[in-house]
Amino acid sequence: MSRVVLQSKLTGEILNAQFDFTSALASTETISSKVCTASVYSGTDPSPAALIAGAASSSGAVVTQKIIGGLAGVIYELACTITTSTGQTIQLVGYLPVLPDLV
Repeated sequence: MSRVVLQSKLTGEILNAQFDFTSALASTETISSKVCTASVYSGTDPSPAALIAGAASSSGAVVTQKIIGGLAGVIYELACTITTSTGQTIQLVGYLPVLPDLV
C-alpha cells in the first residue's frame, strides 16, 4: 500500500480526489476495475462513506473520485483499490482533512 497527498477541503466544497497508479503499472497494463472507500482516520463521523459521491472513474492510470461533505475536524482515510489487466490488486491511500467553511 502506498500513500498519496490529498489537499484539505472545506465542508461545503466538492472536489475530485485523484489517485495516480502510473508507477505501479507495467507499460501495457491497464486498470480493469476500481473502487474508492472512505473511513475515519481521526475524529468522529458516524457515516464516513457519505463522503464518496458516485463511482470512481479512470483515464489511463489515474483514478478520480468525487468527494462531498464531510465533518469539520475529521481526517478521513480514502483508499482507492484497482484490479489490473494482469490480475494485480493495488491500493493507494490518502488522508483528507476537512475544515469548517469560511464565513
